[in-house]
This record gives sequence, C-alpha cells and structure tokens, in this order.
Amino acid sequence: MLHSRNAIRDDLADDVFASSDVATPLPKYRMNDREHDPRHVLQLVLDELMLDGNSRQNLATFCQTWVEPEVRAIMALTLDKNLVDKDEYPRTADIEARCVHMLAQLWSSPDALDTMGTSTTGSSEAAMLGGMALLWKWRARRNALGAPSDRPNLVTGPVQICWHKFARYWGVELREIPMERGRLVLDPAEALARIDDSTIGVVPTLGVTFTCQYEPVQELSAALDRLEADRGLDVPIHVDAASGGFVAPFCEPELVWDFRLPRVKSINASGHKFGLAPLGVGWIIWRDRSDLPDELVFKVNYLGGDLPTFALNFSRPGGQVIAQYYNLLRLGREGYRKIHQAGYEVARHLADEIGRLGPFDVIYDGRGGIPGLCWTLTEGADHGFTLFDLADRLRTSGWLVPAYALPGNCGDVVVQRILVRHDFSRDMAELLLDDYRRALQHFGRHPVSRPMTAQEAGGFSHN
Repeated sequence: MLHSRNAIRDDLADDVFASSDVATPLPKYRMNDREHDPRHVLQLVLDELMLDGNSRQNLATFCQTWVEPEVRAIMALTLDKNLVDKDEYPRTADIEARCVHMLAQLWSSPDALDTMGTSTTGSSEAAMLGGMALLWKWRARRNALGAPSDRPNLVTGPVQICWHKFARYWGVELREIPMERGRLVLDPAEALARIDDSTIGVVPTLGVTFTCQYEPVQELSAALDRLEADRGLDVPIHVDAASGGFVAPFCEPELVWDFRLPRVKSINASGHKFGLAPLGVGWIIWRDRSDLPDELVFKVNYLGGDLPTFALNFSRPGGQVIAQYYNLLRLGREGYRKIHQAGYEVARHLADEIGRLGPFDVIYDGRGGIPGLCWTLTEGADHGFTLFDLADRLRTSGWLVPAYALPGNCGDVVVQRILVRHDFSRDMAELLLDDYRRALQHFGRHPVSRPMTAQEAGGFSHN
C-alpha cells in the first residue's frame, strides 16, 4: 500500500509555480539536457509572451490582429497540410486555385478563368515574383533585339523595403523617385524622366507604406502610353497593391488601377492585411499567362505527381490560404465593403479630431487611400515635445503609434501614422483620443528639456 501511495503521489500534477521546472530559469540560448513537463514549459513561454505589446493596440501594423472563431478553427484543423504537396492534398490545391481566379476577377482580369497566379507567404514574396517576371520578360525582349541586357533598372515611387531587397538580390538599379515636400507619392512626369530602354517596368503603390495614399496608376498608365507613342518604349506596370488591393475594389470600384489598364501586367496583395486572413499569406496575379515567363515555373515529381511551382518558398502551411477562401466566401463583396467602410469612418473621425487638438497638421485623412491617417507637428513652434516623445508617452497606456521620418528628400519631416484595421472600433478610437489629450496635457505641464530623437526612439522604422 505504501509503495502504491508513493507511485500515485509521483503522478500527481504539481502546481506549476511550485514545480522544480520553474525553480530556476530555463536556458535561453542552448537546449535543455532533460525533458520537462509540457504544462510547465507552456506556462513559462506564455509568461514571457505576456511581456510583448498587445497586438490589438499596435496601430503601426498593417496585418490582421483579430479573426473570427471560425478562422481559428480552420487554422487548428489545417496545421498539418503542406500547401506545396498538391498531389496529397488536392482539395487544398484546388482551393488555392479558386482564390487565384476570384482575385483575378476582383481585379478585372480580361480572362479570370485562364490567368496565372499563386499564393505566397506574404506580399513581399509576391512583389519579388512580380519583379522577377518583369526582369525576365525584359531580358527576353532585349535578347531578341540583340541589345545589351546587363544593366536593368526599375522605376518606383517611395516603396516598401521589399523592392529594395528585390533590386539588390537580382542586380537591378532601383530608380526610386524621392519624396519632396508637397509631393509624397509617385508623379508620372518624374517617372518618365527616369525611364530608358533598360527600364524593366514601373511600380506604383496602391496604399503607400509611409502615408497610406494611393498612387495615380491610371494617370501613370496614360503617361506611359504617350511615351510609347513618342519614343517607342513599351514599359509595363506592376501594381504593388499590398494594402489597397483588398480595399479599393469594394469601397472605390470606380477607381481604375487594375487589369482594366492593359499596361498593368501583374498585381500583388497581402491576404493578411486588408484581405482579413491570418498572418502568412500573400497573392500575385498576372494579367495573362504570357506575362509569367516559363523559365520561372518549375516542375517537381517527388511529392507524388508532376507539379508546377513558381513561388520562392517551397513547403508552406495551407491554413492561411484556406482561411482566405473562407473569408472570400463568408464575406463576399458586401461584407468586405461593410468592414472596410467602417474602418474608413473611424480613420476619418480620428483625422478630424487629431486635427482639432492643436499642434498637428494632418497629411492624410483617410480619403484617397487605405483606411488610416498620418500627421506631423505644425512647423514654426516649440511644442515642448517631438512625435517620438509623444509615441513614447502613449506606450504607457499600451498604444503603439509609430513615429518616423519620411524617406527621400523629406528626412526632416517626422510623422505619426495609424492603420485602422478590422478590430479597431470607434470606441477604441475614443479611448485613444482620450490618451492623446492626456499626453498633450502632460507635456504642457512637463515639457521635455531634451526632445527625443529618431535614433533614441529606435523602436520603429520602415527601412
């Protein structure tokens, strides 16, 4: 009996925080020598994650921080599905193909049922695939002419860092039009001034990372049409619609930016941004099969079938793609419109109220871009704080509102920016505004003697 009681006692679950597993810190940079109780290790990991910021209060991120319970169920049920293994998981593969055709139709493809596209791990990978297609098509044209193809360039407005990566990785000169005071987005005339016969394409952004504004894709396309008529240069467009691709079709269907323009050859977008899917999915769609060079498509036969693949990554989880499909079915055009329109209303309310607080000049007010806003401090006055100080003060209430200097020739212009996502309600906006007012009152009573600099802030940067 005594031996039996001792055996039972040994099997009892210890209180987590009284257990030997947590009596001393676990190693952080080497593996344990022995195994541990899963409950104890889980608690330790959760305790450390507790010290992260609250993602719902992270107003810097474009990515979704809230999903429906049904999406969580989908993600749990699909943890074991490898998206690239199309022979083993044919339904998952078919769902991915359906999403491609739905997005092709959403973006006005002339033949949505016979287009090419793929899911990716995010919009950055999708952008690189679009850039690679431009590069390979340009090389083919140059080789057919017997012309040099060793000094390609790409013309863009102010772009996200993925395009800088693309240019460096593939040896392309990035001719990024620098921001200027009074012009914070791509200007067609500035783009034309940088184009020559080595230009592989032009990339406008539908929802500029720094200011949330849409760049004028239709105006750019018309300018490139004139350039071809005058100089014979046929320059294609790739639209970086990482954010706007899942917003404009629902809230501004009259805005012409997509495959309605024949010069637009490819479009990328993030499913995990305004596509409302969980983190880890992007999309690239080509206007026509001929716009995706055959050299970029690989066939593999060691997964059970002769399968084509043209993403940069190979093995990938299938859950995010299935969740994207769920959203497209569940919400439809009406649901996406309602969700994003609610975001616009919150963004515009915030912009109007922040503009009334006194020391701010609103640059973007939620009109003419994605649901968001950005502003700067009014010039010509000593406010007793910088936007970096203000961002730091708001962190005391848990809010992450980024402050950063604009790129290009606007490095002396510091802005704050808010992205209004699906989970940011009008009530949360009012709570944020209350904290802004308290912060301003604090600085009014306690002006900083040495305002914080960008280097000291250090917590947020687009580059």
